[in-house]
Amino acid sequence: MRALLGENLLLKITSLNALVIVMRLIISLFVQRVLAINVGEAGISKIGQLRNLTQILTGLTSLGTFNGVVKYVAEFKNDVKTLKDVFNTVFVFWIVGTTISSIVIVLNAGWIAIKLFGNHDFISVIYILGVIPFVIGANRIFHGVVNGLSEYKKYAKIDFYGYLLSVVVLIGGLYYFNLKGVLIAIVITPIIQLLIVFVVFGSILKKYITFKSLSLKVPYLNPFMGFMVMSLVSSVLLNYIEIDIRTVITNKINIEEAGYWTAVNFISKNYMAFSSGIFSLYVIPKFATIYSKTGFKNEVLTIYKTLLPVFGLGMLLVYVFRYLVIDIIYPNFTGMAPLFKWQLFGDFIRLASLVIAHQFLAKRMVKSFVFSELVSLGSFYFLSKFLVIKYGVEGVVMAHFIRYIIYLSLVVVLVGFYFRKKPHGGEI
Repeated sequence: MRALLGENLLLKITSLNALVIVMRLIISLFVQRVLAINVGEAGISKIGQLRNLTQILTGLTSLGTFNGVVKYVAEFKNDVKTLKDVFNTVFVFWIVGTTISSIVIVLNAGWIAIKLFGNHDFISVIYILGVIPFVIGANRIFHGVVNGLSEYKKYAKIDFYGYLLSVVVLIGGLYYFNLKGVLIAIVITPIIQLLIVFVVFGSILKKYITFKSLSLKVPYLNPFMGFMVMSLVSSVLLNYIEIDIRTVITNKINIEEAGYWTAVNFISKNYMAFSSGIFSLYVIPKFATIYSKTGFKNEVLTIYKTLLPVFGLGMLLVYVFRYLVIDIIYPNFTGMAPLFKWQLFGDFIRLASLVIAHQFLAKRMVKSFVFSELVSLGSFYFLSKFLVIKYGVEGVVMAHFIRYIIYLSLVVVLVGFYFRKKPHGGEI
């Protein structure tokens, strides 16, 4: 087994990533149970709203440079001059993204509080969030460097230690300040994560990024503009749609049902986190170096054979023991049980489609990425609004399932068209 892991980088990353995710899940079970008992369905819904906003800021503050950093660090890690040009461009994007984000949040804190929470009770949380976009953006960029170098062991340490410390702060916030303390803990989590990055990865960061020589030049403006557009469409628009759908559920049904959807969505994001590290650490760097249709197809099949059986079995177990999962994580949230089936089906198809779709990022296929994301997000948004009227909150997870059937079909067609147009690789 040890020899097999040594020969297969994907298996090696998967096994290490799985260990970290399992430890995170165990801690997360405890945290979510404590939150469910203390803040209830309404509190879980509000936490979901704030998490979506912080995810929007993760994309905006770095102006979507994360995937670009992963791609170019993977390709040019031995080319000092090119990396300098890359990081000069990223530096400018970071300044622009974080400055605009801070100004917009601080000036619109009241409106944001109403949009997220329905009142001004937590406006102070929004003001705190308005002063840390610089940290959020820097944290995102440095994670991109770690991923681009495929430093999966250090990535695992950063991910786990950062999560562990943020949990300690969150539990402390809950104990002393109840829901408001939890929201503040979520807001300041990027500060903790950035400190961990510097402790674990600081020496290597200094090797690749000469901080003193960074300048306001943008030699990689056009390539990074493509990544910016892709990020704004995916992470920013997706999280805004989730905020809006949660608001729709609250207004058309009640906030408790919104809490049920947030809870099942949170469980989904926890096990899908297993794949996100693999995508950035392995898939994007690997696809970036593959230029033939045959090579791409073989790599996709290898990834499928490694990941899909593991995910499929895990999802089946989650569904079979869903009531036990609810009792352990979310006591008295039994109303979320019917949501598991459609969510799990959708997530399995989502994983299969995302493997192929990461070709868009690896080869900077901006038009294909934007088109597929708009179709995916648009179908989810409108189907959710339509189905929630007929099926209640279950309609949202049904929309999730239908969305990824459409998305998988579309990305297969788009990637196939890419190789027919450019059989030897390249960018479009």
